[in-house]
Amino acid sequence: MKLHFEPNLDYQLQAIEAVCDLLRGQESCRTEFTVTMRLPEAQGSQQLTLGMAETDLGVGNRLTLLDDQLLQNLRDVQLRGGLEPSGVLASGDFTVEMETGTCKTYVYLRTIFELHRRYGFTKFVIVVPSVAIKEGVYKSLQITEEHFKGIYAGVPVDFFLYDSGKLGQVRNFATSSTIQVMVVTVGAINKKDVNNLYKDSEKTGGEKPIELIKATRPIVIVDEPQSVDGGLTGAGKTALDAMNPLCTLRYSATHANKHHMVFRLDALDAYERKLVKQIEVAAATIEDAHNKAFVRLVSVSNKRGAISAKVELDVKTATGVKRQELPVSDGDDLQQTTKRAIYADFRVGEINTAKGEEFVELRYPGGEVFLAVGQAYGDVDALAVQREMIRRTIREHLEKEKVLRPKGIKVLSLFFIDAVERYRQYDKDGNPVKGDYARIFEEEYRRAAKLPAYQSLFVEIDLASAAEAVHNGYFSIDKKGGWSDTAETNAGGRDNAERAYNLIMKEKEKLLAFETPLKFIFSH
Repeated sequence: MKLHFEPNLDYQLQAIEAVCDLLRGQESCRTEFTVTMRLPEAQGSQQLTLGMAETDLGVGNRLTLLDDQLLQNLRDVQLRGGLEPSGVLASGDFTVEMETGTCKTYVYLRTIFELHRRYGFTKFVIVVPSVAIKEGVYKSLQITEEHFKGIYAGVPVDFFLYDSGKLGQVRNFATSSTIQVMVVTVGAINKKDVNNLYKDSEKTGGEKPIELIKATRPIVIVDEPQSVDGGLTGAGKTALDAMNPLCTLRYSATHANKHHMVFRLDALDAYERKLVKQIEVAAATIEDAHNKAFVRLVSVSNKRGAISAKVELDVKTATGVKRQELPVSDGDDLQQTTKRAIYADFRVGEINTAKGEEFVELRYPGGEVFLAVGQAYGDVDALAVQREMIRRTIREHLEKEKVLRPKGIKVLSLFFIDAVERYRQYDKDGNPVKGDYARIFEEEYRRAAKLPAYQSLFVEIDLASAAEAVHNGYFSIDKKGGWSDTAETNAGGRDNAERAYNLIMKEKEKLLAFETPLKFIFSH
């Protein structure tokens, strides 16, 4: 499968034009600077090169416009787009608001080429909040490469993912005269004390990589800045400013801070122009679930020897019974805590706060139970709700397949789940075992496939194998190859996430092809 890109969508061209017109009057020029590289010492030799340095010519962007010219251009662009004109040029940050689903990634990638065509700019850094978006942007660069070559007469472009273990790429970024696009997550650049970006490196000639980036005066493009900045003075915003950008272009549908708005395509505009579709939401809820005692352990605490726990209970309030989180201690009477007779003789017993062994002892008439964090007593069958949601999703999916498959459109459905183990587990030998959600999915898929309404979708298909082939997981993968829950707050977490995202983001065309049976994806 090969993806086709429409080059003449008016709203996309308007967004590109708005950014490029900010710099109207800019000369096509560049700045040059010296980049040194210490030569290695020759072994057993008295060559004259010993200890000498090799120099390269660095190439950077150069802004020739004065602030008052930029401000006038900004106001012209804003008035043309029906936006309130800025009173002053408060910074070099400019905002593009585009509703989700209107291809903002395509817009800012094409803006790179257009800025080069008009003004000769060559250095660009795309900053994103997560590995998932980073891989998505990189894939977009790959699949649009031929498309942009056709529009811009084959102009060469080099793009790469920033890797702290490959700092030589930063040197190439600084010295190349062609379009250079570096894609980086904010987590890789916003901690000066641990990131190699801010340390001297032999791979960059003994210089700090950040100094080479600063010298190029890159145009910084921020994808989802509300998740990058960390506030007006947060670590992310500080890291962006540390790159000494010629300007910063900020793209999102949901900006937290709007700096010099130059283009707006909000949700209402996108809907009225038929660029996005209205959605319907199906919900599965449990009604009248307060007719038996319910206790769920939320957390335990040991502050200066004061041991307590936070539990979720069904509490009597002025407006009825509400499920609330409340603090409790050893010996607490839950009937008094909740003001409900249904908790008669329910008491809190031992509270253990030892790391990895946290639990609360719950004593009830005729027995006791030890609840780990997240576990509940008296809950309805938790899987009953999940089963109904999975069943509903499968049938909605199949309904859409009946309409869209004849048109050559493949339907994909995505489940977001609370924990990897609900979908995939491992036995004592490390072999994968289906979790509850995988098992329920296959049962419900086989059941749906037998319904008369969907028979046309399963002609000559082995239902036994089809149920297993159409779903898969999209999780972080640890170095042993197993799936795991992870956060992208450290290098290890980002590495795990990257291994998972590569599986799908780098095979997007394959995923969209009918030859690939996968169409239900479980993610965390």
